[in-house]
Amino acid sequence: MPEPLLAVEGVGAAYGRVPALTDVTLAVRPGEIVALLGANGAGKTTTLNVVCGLLRPTHGTVRIDGRDIAGRRPEDVVRLGVALVPEGRRVFPGLTVLENLEVGATSWGGTLGRMRAELDRVFALFPRLAERRRQLAWSLSGGEQQMLAIGRALVARPRLLLLDEPSLGLAPLVVRTVFETIAEINRGGTAILLVEQNAAMALGIAHRGYVLETGATVLDDRSERLLLDERVRRAYLGA
Repeated sequence: MPEPLLAVEGVGAAYGRVPALTDVTLAVRPGEIVALLGANGAGKTTTLNVVCGLLRPTHGTVRIDGRDIAGRRPEDVVRLGVALVPEGRRVFPGLTVLENLEVGATSWGGTLGRMRAELDRVFALFPRLAERRRQLAWSLSGGEQQMLAIGRALVARPRLLLLDEPSLGLAPLVVRTVFETIAEINRGGTAILLVEQNAAMALGIAHRGYVLETGATVLDDRSERLLLDERVRRAYLGA
């Protein structure tokens, strides 16, 4: 079994004096999709913020390729091959589709030719964005904005893609398209840590999953086993 690309071990974090994480442990190996499940307030988004450098952990370790990155600046984490697609998409509404993507490309400082190659790859993955490349981001539909947010992360050439609630606010048909695209990105070699309230959809494409409760990892297993776990079914699958 390959060594983890991402290893989070016993991590805690707080917002001021308010603890948000107490004991989060998880791993993502190269080529995997790993689902991170939990109720609202369980610490899923906080975990992503710690991994990508937006929040400094109070204890524990965060490693990329065995290198401790806890407390590193976000731009340093990006250069190590980690990109975040935040909850709520957060595209730049006053910029065009192309300009939003170019913002993502500047994060790794590649050559113009390399940037164009990455943009072409995103447009091949999301043909709708290619059609709307001169359109302002605020005028896109919710699904198109989610595609743009994912595309903006992909032009940074991540080895690990962090996705925070990609289905939020989208119609069921659009959600299905987004998840099919996530699986396609993974087949291209990008490892993915997926935070998602739709547990059935997340576990349907993930290789493994973890469950958080009140800031701690309480359960981890292969996705097919989690789908059958009575605790997961009662809490997240409506069984």
